[in-house]
Amino acid sequence: MTTVGSGAYTYTLIENWGTLPAGQTFGNTSAVATDSQNLVYVFQRKEPPVLVFDPDGNYLRSWGLGAFANPHSIYIENDIVYLTDREDSVALRYTLDGKPLQVIGERGVHSDTGCEKPGDLVPRAAGPFNFPTELVPSPSGDLYVTDGYRNARVHRFSADGHLRQSWGEPGKTAPNHFHLPHSLIVDKEGLIYVCDRENNRIQVFSADGQFITMWSDMRRPLDISMDKDGLFYISEGGVNGLPPRVSLMDKHGAVVARWDSLSAHGSWVDGRGDIYMALGARQRIDKYVRQR
Repeated sequence: MTTVGSGAYTYTLIENWGTLPAGQTFGNTSAVATDSQNLVYVFQRKEPPVLVFDPDGNYLRSWGLGAFANPHSIYIENDIVYLTDREDSVALRYTLDGKPLQVIGERGVHSDTGCEKPGDLVPRAAGPFNFPTELVPSPSGDLYVTDGYRNARVHRFSADGHLRQSWGEPGKTAPNHFHLPHSLIVDKEGLIYVCDRENNRIQVFSADGQFITMWSDMRRPLDISMDKDGLFYISEGGVNGLPPRVSLMDKHGAVVARWDSLSAHGSWVDGRGDIYMALGARQRIDKYVRQR
């Protein structure tokens, strides 16, 4: 079996993880996350959109039939599921068993950024949403959304979905410029880490959107998650002939471990330190099991 990483962060790779019921196959596996019991939730672009497995890859159940136009991200905290539907331009909260709790945005209504091709550098930034990419909670109770495929913004909402603030402009170089903000996470201190995908960097902001620093040693960062010790796990898509990889970084942006991998559109570290990789168009999940 393939072994990657180093020192305390050494992993064994399990390819094609997860066993589906007979006759079923994965669709485009857009994202993956785990709950407090380390059950695994795969968000796929196929019906049913949410598939649930135990940590050994045994299929348990599914939910969400007909509820999503284009699944994009999944994030779980305190056993609440945070999702984005890219083409419907909404951010949503669900229970672990698939009961809807909240919808932010209006389905099918897109803000005016002048962008028609998802992923292009947009002509102008606008309000929420135009093909949003991820919704996450924060310690304050506020909710943050990256609005990336046809916008260039981060939006901050109150817990009840009231828009409090937006920041970001289209651009390639300066702080606060974004070209496809694709994922984000908020740490215990309330700092916000944004995967600025097409600018090959992660930008760090205060809770109210003030730029703090950036990490530029990145190859199209796709997804970011965090373990109980505050270490970040980042899947990168590769750039300019350089391969995709996984990077483990501390809160200062220092690399703790790093290895080349397949490109994972979505990724997640569970409570045991194992890493799940949603490989998108490859239609599969891989798992890195931490050696203990």
